[in-house]
Amino acid sequence: MSKLFIYYSLSGNGDIIADLLNQNGYDIRKVTPKKKLKNNFFGIFRGGFYAGLNKKFKLVDYDNNVSNYDEIVIGSPIWNSKFSCPINTVLNVTDLSNKKISFILYSGSGEAPKALDKINDNYKNAKVVILKEPKKHNEELKKLEEFINEKR
Repeated sequence: MSKLFIYYSLSGNGDIIADLLNQNGYDIRKVTPKKKLKNNFFGIFRGGFYAGLNKKFKLVDYDNNVSNYDEIVIGSPIWNSKFSCPINTVLNVTDLSNKKISFILYSGSGEAPKALDKINDNYKNAKVVILKEPKKHNEELKKLEEFINEKR
């Protein structure tokens, strides 16, 4: 079974997850927005504002072809309780039909109610893992290890 992790990371939390998934056989596709945010208070505030409006960011050289993959895992920071703007774009331009879909969400609070609502509305059978800033809380990676072990 071919597996792909598509993710965005502003603060490095997604990169930690990508490394672990890559070590467990996942191909990795990191998205980069053309409109870059700074990893500081103002950048995070701005990202949260845009996410609250469900904005999509244009991406640099994003390959939306996932036809060679059976399983797709989407990784997103949670901004204003929603998906990040780059991941809004990924979900908008990538055909995920007939794929096994999972989501790994990383959040300062460890919660993502509006993102969960969107997943429940649009991806009924998707598995979801929510991690509280794995870069700061290494113990959160145990949830990710459980997720990986369930897939085997």
